[in-house]
Formats: sequence, structure tokens, C-alpha cells
Amino acid sequence: MGFIAAIPGLIALFIALQRSPARAFLDVYIPVVLLFPEFYRWVLPALPDPTFSQSAILPIAVIYLLKEGGKWQVSLMDFLIVGFAICVGVSQYTNAGFGEAQNLMFDMIGSIVLPYVAAKGLIEPKGLRVQFARRFVILLFAICILSLYEFKMGSTPWRLLLGRFFPGQGDGWITTFRYGFARVAGPYGHAILAGLILIVGFRVQRWLEWSGHWESRFRLLPSLNFSKARVITFGLVAGILMTLVRGPWLGGFAGALFTAAGLPRNRKRALLGVGAVIIAVGIPATYAFYSYASVGRAAAKSDSQETAAYRFELVTKYFDIAMQKRALGWGLTTWPKVSGMPSIDNYYLLLALMHGFIADGFLITMILVMIFRLIRHDMKLPPPQRRGSSLGFTLAGIYVAIGVTIATVFLGTNAVPVFAVITGWSEGYLLSRPDSLTATQSLQSRTPRPFAFRRVIA
Repeated sequence: MGFIAAIPGLIALFIALQRSPARAFLDVYIPVVLLFPEFYRWVLPALPDPTFSQSAILPIAVIYLLKEGGKWQVSLMDFLIVGFAICVGVSQYTNAGFGEAQNLMFDMIGSIVLPYVAAKGLIEPKGLRVQFARRFVILLFAICILSLYEFKMGSTPWRLLLGRFFPGQGDGWITTFRYGFARVAGPYGHAILAGLILIVGFRVQRWLEWSGHWESRFRLLPSLNFSKARVITFGLVAGILMTLVRGPWLGGFAGALFTAAGLPRNRKRALLGVGAVIIAVGIPATYAFYSYASVGRAAAKSDSQETAAYRFELVTKYFDIAMQKRALGWGLTTWPKVSGMPSIDNYYLLLALMHGFIADGFLITMILVMIFRLIRHDMKLPPPQRRGSSLGFTLAGIYVAIGVTIATVFLGTNAVPVFAVITGWSEGYLLSRPDSLTATQSLQSRTPRPFAFRRVIA
């Protein structure tokens, strides 16, 4: 029954041919990548095994490139994305042979390269900025509502509904508990991945809310006394809290700090303030964490300190192993395991172990370059009329959140294509004209600012 993973691809192919790749991307791929687990695959003999989202993105990206590939704007991020994918593929081929490398390279193309290509070529150039952001957020809001079942019952409805079609797959992704509560994972396999994706959605939602891109009320609930934007924001916050994940929460706070620098009209002064906060808080916090975590797990006085000590020991014990094959790593699953430390709760370290420091360098460069370019881009623009409607600072905050989060957890399942889509969107935004936000992208023309005065010339 695993062939049902190919159904989104067939639907995407039909819509891309009948309407457009942009419509298929918005109406098929985005819902699939957010609603369907990436750990379910259609297993094909001697061929790569596609997930739901990989089958959906393939016809969209291919038809887009066939129709409009000649208009493609080559940029630095293209080389970083493709270089990262090639580096991972070569690493796996070197360590495990062609069969394993074939499957992993298909994952790199279907989960990173093609989502990036589609997002870069379709969101901004086709005027889908607000439509995409609204679709992205409302789907995550729906996931938060559905996840109330998992928080209460301790089992995810996605596995209950789809697990029967994929026997033997996804058995390792189980609901975990903290403080006596189920940690909500949604369709993403683990709570830390759900927390990371929901924080990305929260930052996008705050931009939509600040920019006035929501109607005042839900169309189906006109009597509700709360604004649509506020209800969605609180729904996402509730979802983030239900994940009970400290690493993504920390990343979310760091991302909020950078996003906040885009709120005042004097953004240069705000950035200097952010830098001062990082120095004033970061140095003492780093020293405090070292003192807190370096005691060792045996001497830890609480579960939290034991977790911190475990992460500290990871780096000290696995770094030397990573250095033994520093260029291309040990392979996806063949890196040596230290007894008692099977989980690598630091994606930078895990990536170095699996695929070497070159792949690590590509990922870190992508994150840092994007943060710098997005902030520089929006610093050159005049302050927006609406406080908080600077998209560049919002996207930079998302990269900060991701960069900090994956230093404490891992990056996997649906979070990988989400990262690729955000990167493609960001690159498309950086290459677009500053005045590219058209009437089709914004609801501001229909939603007047509160307390706005009307100027009348008699």
C-alpha cells in the first residue's frame, strides 16, 4: 500500500499542467510537506524510495524548469545548496557504495534542492509572498489543533491513520513524555522537530499579523470576539508549548531578539542593542553553562543538568572521532558509536560525523550568509509603514532560530524541506525588487489601519 505516497505527485502533475507550477506548489506541495510524515516511503526495488513530499515536488520543479528555467537568476545560494547536496552524496558513496548513495542523493534532491528551486522561482517572482505565508501558517495552526489529541492521549493521530499503509515504517518515532505530559510531535516524528517547525511558523505569523495581512475575523466564526490574527498567534504558541522542547524554545527566543531589531524605525541602533545584549548575556551564560554542564552525568543533581552534561560529553568524545574522517565523514549510519551515547543531540556534530566538516561548512555558511544578507538588504530599505512588517528581519530571525536550535538537537524529517523552502523564499526575496509587493500580495488595501485618520481636502 506504500504506493499512496505517489498520489500527491500525480495530483501535483495534473495541477501543474492544467494550471501552473506555482498553483501546484501552493495547493499541493506546501500542504503535503506540512501535513504528511516524511518517515513514510513507497519502497521500490532497486530504485529510490520517495516520500509524500518528494513525489509532490518532482513534477512541480521539473515543469517549472522546463517552462521558465531560462529566466533563472544564478546566485551564491544556488552553489551552496547544490554543493551541500553533492558533498553529502559523495560522502555516502565513499563510505557505503552506490546503492546507499543513490537513495541519499535522491533525498538530497527531493528534500533540499528541488524545494529550494521551486520556492526561489515561484514565491516572490509569482507574487505569492502573502498567499504562501498565510497557507504555511494556517496549516500549522490546524496541526496545533489536531495535536491536542496527542497531548491528551499520548499517541499521534498521524500514525494511527497512516501507519497501516506502511507496515514496519516509522516504528522508531514514538511519543515521548516530559513532566508527565506527552510531547506533541504532530506528523514530524519527534517533538523537537515539531517545535522547530512551529517556531518557524510563529515567526511568519507575527510578520503577517504585524503587516496587516489577515482579515479582522474568521469568516465562519463572525461572532468570535477575538481577531483572527490573535487567535492564530495564540494557537501556534499553544502548539509550541505542547512540544515541551527546550532547544527550540531557546532558538525561538534568539530568533525573536533578531526580529525585534527590525521593529524600531532606527534599526541601526536596534542592531547595536542586539549586539550589546548578545555580548552582555552571552559571555556570562556561556561560562555558566560550562560550569553547569562540565560536572559529568554522574555528578548531575537534576534531570536538566544531566541532559546538559550529556550534550557537553558528546562534543568532547565525538569530536575526535569526527576528526579522523574530517573531510567526508563516516557515512549516514556507519559512524562509530560511543557506548552509552547513541543519540547525537547536536546537528553540527552529527553532520560532521556523517558527512564531514565540508558539509558542515556548507550548512553553517548558508545560515550565516543568509542572516547577513537579509539584514543588510532590509537596512537599505526605508522603514516600513507598519511596525514589524520588515520581511528581511523576520526571515533572519528564522535562520537564527534554526541555527541555535540545531546546536542542541538534530535536523530531520519534515524540517529539512521546510528549511529548503525558507531558503528558497529568502533568496527569491533578496533577488526581487524592493517594490515587488503588489496588490495581489497584500490585504492592506482592504484592511485599513486601526485609528487611521482620513485627510480631506475641501
